[in-house]
Amino acid sequence: MGDPFLSCAWIAVASSDSVEEGCVRPVKLLEEELVLWRGQGVVHAWQDLCVHRGAKLSLGKVKQGRLVCRYHGWEYDADGRCVHIPAHPEMRPSERAKVKAFWVEERYGLIWVSLNAPTSEIPEFKEWEDAGFRKIFCGPYHYKASAPRVVENFLDVTHFPYVHAGLLGDENKPEVSEFVAERVNGKIVAKDIKVWQPDPDGFGKGAIVSYTYECLNPLTAKFSKRWDDKVFVGYLTTTPVTQTETIAWIWLALNYDFEVPEQKIREFQDSIVKQDIEVVESQRPEKLPLDLSAELHLKSDRIAIAYRKWLKELGLTFGTS
Repeated sequence: MGDPFLSCAWIAVASSDSVEEGCVRPVKLLEEELVLWRGQGVVHAWQDLCVHRGAKLSLGKVKQGRLVCRYHGWEYDADGRCVHIPAHPEMRPSERAKVKAFWVEERYGLIWVSLNAPTSEIPEFKEWEDAGFRKIFCGPYHYKASAPRVVENFLDVTHFPYVHAGLLGDENKPEVSEFVAERVNGKIVAKDIKVWQPDPDGFGKGAIVSYTYECLNPLTAKFSKRWDDKVFVGYLTTTPVTQTETIAWIWLALNYDFEVPEQKIREFQDSIVKQDIEVVESQRPEKLPLDLSAELHLKSDRIAIAYRKWLKELGLTFGTS
């Protein structure tokens, strides 16, 4: 929780449907162990620690809208206060008998948590409310790599002909058009990046596509690519579990082929991410270097350069060096 920016940011930690009514689930965020639970339709995110003897609350159960510790049966209400101690039912629990609770919201089918009072909004996914797009959830994807490495890879187009040859790129056509990466309204934007893709969406028809990238915050990025009348959108957000462990969550939005089974599109995305994971996990140093002199850069790395400069200005320390 020491990172000055991320400790006050909204970060996705689980899908909403993975925490059903009465469910108790452990998660980890910024090396902090949390417990998620849902009671009476409301999801809660607490420190995974009973204040009595330090047992994990994620071992417990939900009972009548309360979270019950498995060790001694202490019952906590929705505000995190202990309201019942079975060994001493007549006792009124101390005011100190309260679990540390975190800020939590649900949006875009994900559960978002902020460890401290949030200083910004959940990154916008504007296609979510647009009926002209079908939305398909992909993941979660587990990387043994830092979250900034995962995000930077998502923002990179020049690896397509080599990591995703035959799908998103062709070694015989590796050229990338000129583009500019700039700050616009608190985010990084790069428009009109044109590349050749043999199979831009898993349907087997090649095209020259035009990308627009937006880095919405240090852990969340989005692209939209266009060709003909088609628009294919990818929204990525990441959970920094530890300095070098990350979970990635991806929403796809398409304004076409509504009749194609979701599973076909999901399998295409799974194959792309599998290829990415192998390379990203191999990168050294494992933490993303913010000193631009630490690695070599080209003009086609403009998004990455802008991203690293931004992280440095924000004082982001988790997953960076």
